[in-house]
This record gives sequence, structure tokens and C-alpha cells, in this order.
Amino acid sequence: MGATRDYLWLGAILLLALALRLWGLNAPLWYDEILTVETHLRLPWGQMMQGYSMNHHYFFDLQSKLAVAAFGEAIWAIRLPALVFGLGAIAAIWWLARDIAGAAAAHLTGLLLAISYHHIWFSQNARGYTELAFWSALGMILFLRGMKTPARGLWLGYAVVLAAAVFTHLTGAFLFAAQGLVWLAVVLWDAARGRLARPKLLLPLLGYGLGAALTIALYAPLLPSLLQTVGGVAGTSAVDVMQEYQNPLWTIYEAVRSAVGSAGPVIGLVALGMIGLAVLGGGQTHRSAPLFAPLVLLHIVLTMALLSALGMRIWPRFFFADIGFLMLLIVLGVRAVCTGLGALSVPRLSAQRLFTIAAALMIVVSAGLAARNYSAPKQNLAGAFDLVEASRKPGEQVYVVGVVAPAFTGHFGADWVPLTGNADYAAAMAQPGPALVVIAFPARTFRAFPDLDADSEGALTLLHRFPGTLGDGAVLVFRRG
Repeated sequence: MGATRDYLWLGAILLLALALRLWGLNAPLWYDEILTVETHLRLPWGQMMQGYSMNHHYFFDLQSKLAVAAFGEAIWAIRLPALVFGLGAIAAIWWLARDIAGAAAAHLTGLLLAISYHHIWFSQNARGYTELAFWSALGMILFLRGMKTPARGLWLGYAVVLAAAVFTHLTGAFLFAAQGLVWLAVVLWDAARGRLARPKLLLPLLGYGLGAALTIALYAPLLPSLLQTVGGVAGTSAVDVMQEYQNPLWTIYEAVRSAVGSAGPVIGLVALGMIGLAVLGGGQTHRSAPLFAPLVLLHIVLTMALLSALGMRIWPRFFFADIGFLMLLIVLGVRAVCTGLGALSVPRLSAQRLFTIAAALMIVVSAGLAARNYSAPKQNLAGAFDLVEASRKPGEQVYVVGVVAPAFTGHFGADWVPLTGNADYAAAMAQPGPALVVIAFPARTFRAFPDLDADSEGALTLLHRFPGTLGDGAVLVFRRG
């Protein structure tokens, strides 16, 4: 009866999650999604695996192309695999949480993920991050179970999950590498004490060996291009005008800011509070799953270290796979605080009652924060295109500035003039006559085009600002003359 009730709770959580993810699923595509459509999904099947690009999440792209083949090139169809794997990731984390901390913690963790701003946002994003979160959670379940009770089936499943995760996104390798380091540490520790069992050595070795072989086979058509692209990342990052994107502290700040909004100095306090609760929660898992919390920490540290060593930008989304793990640790941290306070309070404020109150507050706050997801599209390039074409005067030139230009000239078929450098912009503005100027990613664009930045305060008049929930996701339309 208890198991049936638990599954009913899970079903209700997933239904709520589905409703929240269907709402707004057809909102306009943002730049990276458009790039995926134009340079990947519209290619013939045979050409999709001929060259590696950091923008593409190959397993996801194949699934998205299948969805488009089945339902047509609707925005919701392009994003459909992200929604499905978003639901799957919630279910996997619920299962993991129940293994580690019991049904009550699993229900609360799953519910908080269902209404999480970040989780909804990425479940409506035609990229592979929710899929990576699903494979990562499944990999964590298999790893913890396989280390506890080694069995061939668990480690064969682990191999398949490892390959699926890395084929979805290269950063998927980092979690499995962290698990490999922990496995190696356990093996050495057991060997030093003369207690090493052969299954604990050989079965994980089988899982990693088979997983690596499957991954190489999947990426085989792309390997030369992949190695060349990854090797060139440091060079492009070194000349990026947004150098802060390579700073781990910026990554932490941006992850919290995107969750709680623009709250100034409060963001730092929120970050410290969340870290503190996660540490407390990690202590609560020591008996039931002693490897879990160290794995989460090691994965985060290892990811930051490897991305820094490669000279890559450390985007917060590279840690999206950890959101479920961290949510569980925070829930357990809150429960630990309530237990401590309950021991100091009168009976009417028992630990259970305090935890119920805390859980209700967490749900209300999370739901309030999630509402921002529906306040605007991720990035409203479609709205900017429609406005410009509707308000364009006869003979008026339209310039589109920066990296976003191919989205307008390609995906939307605009006859606008792309400006790729500050010198191009200066030459265009030297031409007489009225003009419209369209930019996206304003923080980056103004920094890369200092003349445009100066003109935005005088020579250009802001016609419209399209807000976006994406970081630096606004689209600006200016008019001159």
C-alpha cells in the first residue's frame, strides 16, 4: 500500500510538471535553438554527423529531428525531447531520493523540481541539458547501487547510460569521470585493508570499458572534427570580450541570479545559504549513501577545473545535471535544521511540524520564482523581426549587429545588412538616410561595438526593447533619423 501511494504521488508530481512545461512550450526560439534548426535539423540525416560543433547536442538533435519528422517543424516539436527528458529527470531524481532518504524527501524534491524555474526553463529549451540531467541521475542510481551490491546487469546498464550521456553532451563525461575517481579510491582503500572483492574491481571496469567503447563508436564519424574544435576553444575564449564567463565565481553568481532575479547583494547571501544547507544535507546522507555527497561536490569541482584547463567558458548550464542532486541535498539540509530546532522547542513545534512549514515555504517561494519563466520568451527574435518589417519605412535600411545576424538573415530570411565588427558599424553609420539597427545580447554587443554603445545614448533612438528570460537575452531595435 505504501509503495502504491508513493507512485501516486510521483504521478501527480509529473502531471503538474507536464502542465507547467506545456504552458509556453511554443514561445519563440532563441539564438542557439535557431542555430540548431538551421545548421543541423534541416540537414539530411546523413549529413548530421559529418562535422562537430560545440552548439550541437548530437543525441538530442537526432531525437528532435525525429520529432520534427513526425509532427512537422513546429516549435513545440523541436523542443519535445527536452520536455520528455525533463519529466524523466524528475522521475529519476525522485527514485534516487527515495533510495537515499525515503519517500517524504523524494516527494518534496520531485515537487520542487517540478516547479523549479530552471527546470521548467530547460525543459522548454531545444537543447540536450534535461536529457543530460536524466542520464546523469540514472547513472548516479546505477553507480551507487553497483558499488553497494555489484551486479553485472547494473554495470552493463551503467555503460549504456555513460555513452548516452556523453553522446548528448561532452560535459556528461565529467560526472562519470568523478564516479570513476571515487570507484578507484574505494578500490585502493579496500585493497590496502585486504578487503577488495573481485566483483567490485572487475564489474565497474567492465562498465567503464564498455561505456568508453560505445562512446567512441557513437562519435566515430565526428572524432577528427571534435578534437580540432575542442583544441581551438581556448583560442576563441582568449579573445572573447566577455572574459567574466570564464570565472567560476561569475558562474555561481549567475546561476543564483537567474533563479532569484536581480536581488543585488542578497544573491551572495542566498548562495551561501544554499551551500550551507547542501553541506548539512550531505551529512545526512553519510549513513545511507556515503558516496553521494562527495560525488556531487567532486563533479562540480572537476567540471570547473577541466573547463578552466581547456580555456572554455564556464556556463551555469554545464551544471544543470546537478540541479536534482543539489535540490535533494538542500531538502535534507532543511530537514536537518528543522530537526535541530525541534529538539530545542516546545512539543507543539516538533521537528515534523517545522519541516512541514519549511516545505510549504519552499514550495511557495519556488512557485513564485517560476512565474518569471512565463513573463517573456527566452529571447524574442521573432518579435523583433515582425516589428521591424511592420514599421520599416520605404527605402529605410536595416542593420543587424553581431553574432545574431545569421538568425535573421537565414532563419527569418531578412534582407538586412549584417555588421560583424565595429569598423563595419562605423562605415554603415557614415551612410546618409534613415536606418533601423537591431541588436541582441546587448551586454556583449555594446562591449564589442563601442561606437554603437556611444550612439545608443544619442544618435540612435530606442524603438522597442524585447525582454527575454535568457541571460543577456534582450533584443533591442533602434532607429536613426
